[in-house]
Amino acid sequence: GDLYDTSGHMVWIGERTRQLDGAHIEFAAGIRNPVGVKLGPATTPDDALALADRLDPNREPGRLTFITRMGRDRVRDCLPELVEKVTASGARVAWICDPMHGNTYETAGGHKTRDFDHILDEVTGFFEVHRALGTHPGGVHIELTGDEVTECVG
Repeated sequence: GDLYDTSGHMVWIGERTRQLDGAHIEFAAGIRNPVGVKLGPATTPDDALALADRLDPNREPGRLTFITRMGRDRVRDCLPELVEKVTASGARVAWICDPMHGNTYETAGGHKTRDFDHILDEVTGFFEVHRALGTHPGGVHIELTGDEVTECVG
């Protein structure tokens, strides 16, 4: 029978652990769960295509999600080529924007934080890119809490 990771419906692989020959990709390629992969601004179209080939060789809708974390300064420059090349390849991925991690900076006091305006600008850029290309944005990944935190300001 098919193998599933029962720790979650959709498992995801981080930007720093998505090496094609690494254990995370090997594991994800062997399960039937939907799989997400974080892509940062250094991701090339060839990187994304290799991930799609490895994780979704049958081009199954709903199998693979690319979660982009470009940062507000890079999303409009880096994302278009990725979306164009992946779409042209026939890969059927969902595109999600993670505007939190690409906009992190450290305060003078040593706290990791993000400016809300930067987060919003990355989301806006993500949707602008998809609108310009005629592709469909799949959603936004936001970390939320009802607690008072230092990780998001503005």
